[in-house]
This record gives sequence, C-alpha cells and structure tokens, in this order.
Amino acid sequence: MHIVLWIVLFLMLIVGSINTVNSRKMSVSVIIPAFNEDKTVGSVIKTVKKLSYIDEIIVVDDGSYDNTAIVAKNSGATVIQHTKNRGKGAAIKTGFKNSRGDIIVFLDADIENLTPKQVDEIIKPLINGEADITKTKFKREAGRVTELTAKPLLNFFFPEIKFDQPLSGQFAAKRSFLSKIKLEDDYGVDVGIVLDADVRGLRIKEVDIGKIDHVLSPLTELNMVATEVVRTIVQRATEYGRVAMIDSLGRSIRMEILGLSMVFLGVFSTFFIRPVPVELGLFISIAGAVAATYYLIKIIRMSYNMLRKPEGRIQTLRSFFYMHSPILVSAIILLAMISTLLGAVQIQEGKVSIEPTSRNLIIWGPNQENKSFDLRGPYTVDSALENETDLIRMPKEAMDSLGLVYGDIIYINNTNYSLNQTVPGEDTVIRIPADVRSYLGLNIRDVIRDSDVRNIFKNFYAEKNVPVQNYTNLTLKEGVIIKTGSDMGRIVNIYIDDQKVASTSGIFKNGTYDVYVNGVKYTSIYYDDQNPKGNHFIYVGDKLIKIEIADEIKSDMIFATVNEGWFLNLIFNGTS
Repeated sequence: MHIVLWIVLFLMLIVGSINTVNSRKMSVSVIIPAFNEDKTVGSVIKTVKKLSYIDEIIVVDDGSYDNTAIVAKNSGATVIQHTKNRGKGAAIKTGFKNSRGDIIVFLDADIENLTPKQVDEIIKPLINGEADITKTKFKREAGRVTELTAKPLLNFFFPEIKFDQPLSGQFAAKRSFLSKIKLEDDYGVDVGIVLDADVRGLRIKEVDIGKIDHVLSPLTELNMVATEVVRTIVQRATEYGRVAMIDSLGRSIRMEILGLSMVFLGVFSTFFIRPVPVELGLFISIAGAVAATYYLIKIIRMSYNMLRKPEGRIQTLRSFFYMHSPILVSAIILLAMISTLLGAVQIQEGKVSIEPTSRNLIIWGPNQENKSFDLRGPYTVDSALENETDLIRMPKEAMDSLGLVYGDIIYINNTNYSLNQTVPGEDTVIRIPADVRSYLGLNIRDVIRDSDVRNIFKNFYAEKNVPVQNYTNLTLKEGVIIKTGSDMGRIVNIYIDDQKVASTSGIFKNGTYDVYVNGVKYTSIYYDDQNPKGNHFIYVGDKLIKIEIADEIKSDMIFATVNEGWFLNLIFNGTS
C-alpha cells in the first residue's frame, strides 16, 4: 500500500513539474529598427505599450539624423544608437543581442496606423504554441518588390513556400530559433529568416492583420531593397542546394525523362506500330534504357550530396517533388510497362515469346446492369483440374462477356460442359479440358483477350438459366446459340396464370421452336417475321402458361430452333 502511495506522489510531482514548465510565462521583447522615423516611431511604441504582457521595447536608431532617438526615449522605449546607418538587418541584430525575451517581435517604425490588436495577433500564435514563427500579410498600396522580385525567385528556388507576402517587416519568432541562424545586415533579413525557418521545418504561420499604412519608399530605395532581397534568396538557394537542383540536377532529370521517353517509344514501336521495323524499336528502347540508367545514377549521386546536410532534408525533398515530379510519374509508367511485358513472357524449348495483352475496358450507358464501367481480361488458358473432364472453369468477367452464368451448359463437339467458377487465386485463368482445347485450337498458356472470348465460343449451343421472379417452384432454361455482334431480336415474356414470372430476349429466325416441360417436349411454336408479335398458350396441369413474343430489342444471342435444340424448358418442383 505504501509503495502505491509513493508511486502516486511521484507521478503527481512529475505532472506538476511539467505543468509548471508549460505554464511558465514566455517573456516578449519588441524590437523596432528605425532610420529617420521621428514622425511615426512614437505612435508605434505607444501602441505596443498598450499590451500589458510586453516585457521590453527596444528601438535601434540606425544612424538617424533627425529626432528618432529622442522621440523613442520620450515614448518609453529603450534606445540603442548606431553611429552610422548600417542597414535594417544590422539594427535587428543589435536589438536581438541586447534583448532578453523568449519571443522576439520585429516591427517597422514607419507604420502610421498600427493597433494593439494587430500586434497581439502577431504574438499570440507563439504564446499559444501554434507556431514557431509568425509573419504578417496585410492590405497595402504597394508591394512592388514582393510581386516583381521576391515571389518569382521563391517560386523558382523554393516552390514549397506559398505565402501571400513573404517580405513582411512585422514578424515574431522564438529566441531559440533566431540564435541559431544568420541574420542579414540589410533588407534581406526578413526573407532570410523565413527561408531559414522553412528549411528547418519550423511551423510558420502567416497572420492577416488587415490594413496598415507604410510611408511609401522612393524608387531608389526600392531598387536597393530589391537588390538585397535577390542576393539573400540566391545565397540561400545556393546554400541549400536549390541552384544545383535547378541547374545540374534539373538537366540530369530532363535527360532522364528523355531516356525514359525513348524506352516508351521503342516499346510501343516494337509491339503496337506495325510500319516501324522491330529492329528500330529495339534500338530506340536500348538506347533510351542506357541513357536513363546513366542519368539515374547521376541523379542519385547529386541527390545524396544534397541530402547529406543535416538541416533542411524534408524541405529539400518537398521542393524536389514540386520541381521534378514528372520524373516520378515517368518512372511509375515505365515500371508498369515493364511489369506488363514480363507478365506476357513465355519461355518454351529455348524460345522466348512476348505477347502483351491489355485488359478490356467496357463503359455502359445509364441504367445498364447498375454499372458504369468494367475491366475484363486478359485470360490465360490452362488445363482442367483432375476429374473435371466435363467442366470448364471461367472467370466471371469472361462469363459476362459470353452472356452466360455459372451453372449454364455449353455444347462443344456434341458434348455438354458445365460452366463453373474459377479456383481461388485464379481470377484470370480459364481451365478447359484437353478435348475442348484441341477442338478450339487452344494451347496451355495461350492468352485470350476479352474481346476474343465470344469469337472462340461463337455458334455453340448453350442451355442458359433465365432468372425467375414471383414463382418459387419454377426453374426456367432457354436454348441459345452464342453470336458475335448484335442484331435486332425480340423480348420474350413468360406468364403463369396471368402473372409475369420471367423475361428474356434473343434473335428469332423463321422456323419452329420447341417448348419443353420438365425436360420433355411439350409443344412447338412457329415464328414468322411477317407476324412476329404474338401470344402462345399451353396448359401444364391446371396452370396456364403464356409465352409472349413482344417488342424489338438488340441481342447477341440466337434462340435455338428445333434443329439446334430446345427453345424453352420449364422445370416445376425441381423435377427435370
């Protein structure tokens, strides 16, 4: 009991210490770099002071020759002065070195309408643990450097960065992060911090703070800003391997895609384009394979060198994907083609045969078997299982193409064979007895396209089950001849005592058709295409059977005449 109490107390101490650490107030320092901003810096300071949790406000006067330092000091900020103008980044570095907050906030000194709410929105995501760095976006009249310089370069070298305004002077970051990176001395400091944070995989949140008004800079100053931003982006791109990814790696990737494309062209020329000599197709494929292999090795080596750096591996991979995803797609296509070809290889007595056979895509119109599309075949011929000389095992897709179902019977060379489902794991295998294979001219391992299934079994007589509704003691079968293509046929409806129990369709020829009951010939009906529609009545005991030949419909089955088999066989009470 005492041991349990000691364990509980120990766990409570641990949880308490964790909560103490998590609840410890994070101190916040605000740094405001300023150069000749005496008209606006006081307003910025007073706005920040309205937030009670701000621990210190530091204004770095970067060699101003107006009253910036005096206004800042009178407004309640700690002022650090540079004897000469050294640049925005240098002022930020000075402020950072002399600050003590866990969270460092950077604000421009020339904002004319800053509000406490806007500053709070910059800081709160860090305090709440939602981000490691926040940057702002806002409505403004000008953004020429961002739109014309920064965004195009970032899209080129760092495509994974999707911020609306990557150049924002208002941002906040954790001290632990800022102490590990290089802060630029000039206007490149803002974008440099964003790039360093992105490459390190930090959580960056872009906060919309609404509308703020900056003092518009003249073109000469914007030119200097653009130059320093470009230099920073290019330097970071070089440092993090993005230039190589675009240049040498990019060239190798393009050549790799060219090699893979040659392989594709050669394969298609060899197997699918008859006018192209086989030798030419093979040459193109081999040349493409050699080029693709050579440049793949170069890509792997260069990629390995880029990823050896401990920082930025994940972001480099993300950037690689954005820039060079086509090679990944091309490689997948090539692998799919190779696997298809390997599956079509047959080796027999020193002979290698490659016969690629594709699946058959079938697309239905609305309300056709409640399907929209289906993929069928190809099928591989194999021998029948032991003691199954009167059985053909066939995939359901092939049965659908034949228009038959499991349990139907097909007659081949005056012998009937029952159609059954495939063995588990043999979804594309048709198992056919030896006598049938010989009669059909098929060999083991022959590959049959789905579109050829009906051609192989055409003109054979089949006894086909017809679905019965609303009558439990009836099995209905029809005799049909398998046809290739479709022609106009007739709907046939079966009624028992004026209740419709089944419906089928097929093609009639002028002639006599036998109707069987319980496997015994019961009557015959005559079909005349001059008077096709009509009703035929028979009595079976006390049951009135009506066979209605109704409207025209497309069909790919021919009803069997008296010379070919029986037309209908009605089996009652399970008696054959």
